[in-house]
Amino acid sequence: MVSRVIPVDPFDLVIFGGTGDLARRKILPGLFRRFIAGQMPPEARIIGAARTDMDSAGYREMIAGAIDEFGGIGTPPTGTLDAFLAQLEYVTINAKGEAGWAELQELMKGTGRVEAYYFSVAPSLFGDLAERLQHWGMADVDARIVVEKPFGRDLATAKALNGTLAKYFNEDQIYRIDHYLGKETVQNLMAVRFGNMLFEPLWNAQYVDHIQITVAETVGVGGRGEYYDKSGAMRDMVQNHLMQLLCLIAMEPPARFDPDAVRDEKLKVIRALDPVLPHHIMRGQYEAEAGQEGTHPSYREAVGDPRSKTESFIALKTQISNWRWSGTPFYLRTGKRMAARSSEISVVFKETPHSIFGPDAGQHRNVLSIRLQPNEGITLGVTIKEPGPGGMRLINVPLDMTFAEALDDDAEHVDAYERLIMDVIRGNQTLFMRGDEVEAAWAWTDPIIHGWEARGEVPKPYDSGSNGTTDSHELMRRDGREWRKVSL
Repeated sequence: MVSRVIPVDPFDLVIFGGTGDLARRKILPGLFRRFIAGQMPPEARIIGAARTDMDSAGYREMIAGAIDEFGGIGTPPTGTLDAFLAQLEYVTINAKGEAGWAELQELMKGTGRVEAYYFSVAPSLFGDLAERLQHWGMADVDARIVVEKPFGRDLATAKALNGTLAKYFNEDQIYRIDHYLGKETVQNLMAVRFGNMLFEPLWNAQYVDHIQITVAETVGVGGRGEYYDKSGAMRDMVQNHLMQLLCLIAMEPPARFDPDAVRDEKLKVIRALDPVLPHHIMRGQYEAEAGQEGTHPSYREAVGDPRSKTESFIALKTQISNWRWSGTPFYLRTGKRMAARSSEISVVFKETPHSIFGPDAGQHRNVLSIRLQPNEGITLGVTIKEPGPGGMRLINVPLDMTFAEALDDDAEHVDAYERLIMDVIRGNQTLFMRGDEVEAAWAWTDPIIHGWEARGEVPKPYDSGSNGTTDSHELMRRDGREWRKVSL
């Protein structure tokens, strides 16, 4: 299957923090892949802007090295890299001062193209950048800004950040990027739900026993220890990534596939979430890996705080108080140093109300598994008769649609950042978070965090390479259920 590439209009994209890790690892290599695919027009320009003192030639050399290291392309088609680099410019700029802004203004003057500004910097600089873009006449009604998470660290800071951005830009100009929403499988989730008559009639509490959402990582905190210890799994993963997956699974069908229609339905889900009870949440910190304590230290050693109370693992149970989902529990789990790198949504359907096959046949239930990474795809477990003589014995077999196999191994793989940046240029906000959505997510999250802080709870240790804390399994066993195994 050959994917269809629709070119975007000519654009100017300014990347503040253009020499940073995200720009070098994701943004620029992703744009180069879009250039090779023919989606990025030759008239487009990419302007790196950062404190680092260099000229455009030096920037092109840096990005050429980044593409070679992180592009995942191998040897690019002849001439494409030079042509792409020719579209790059660089400005040395001070986000809190005046240096470089006149030069950037001159570059952006009177182009008549789509103008987008990517804030690939710390959130503390968002207000400074927004203010200076307006002061220098670059924050007009057609400009778009892209902001990276974290969108605050609680409800108060999220409101303050939204208020700051709203001084200079309208909501329809602000693109809050969550790369999880750019994954192919996440968008296929909407296609599966709303494009097939097979599933939607069953997508409710009458037929669904429970839903599990797991995002497991094998890596530790690495070089992010100082940042991570101030955030933890709840702020870093649950409040945004897992919340977005929960919304897409649980939301009502929007009237149309339109940015605000989709986001209106997601917002309703967040506002219908029940508070999480203290005994419905478990937190943990990973231990050092046996025999590799030097290279794979414990969480507390990695962050340099032997008394840290920040969680690297969290599992919780919540419910949605609306007609569709009343009584159906949602189990969320995420952690570092787990058994495998895996992101999966599992819709576990109820058992048949009555088995005609007798007790020897066993009890079975259907599970729809949506894998976000690795091996993106969708699997539906179907109950059939076990082959052979000897009576009616039932087993579960998977109907498997691994995208790489079902859609051709040679089909183009598009990174989430590539897709989302192209959506910014098109002006499509469907896969971006709205301000009220962010605030509603924090309004649900804050009481959970405040609760365990008030109780003085300390995360429990768990083994590196495991499926998380022991009590997280008890969370499920109390309800007569069990977590799906974290595996490749």
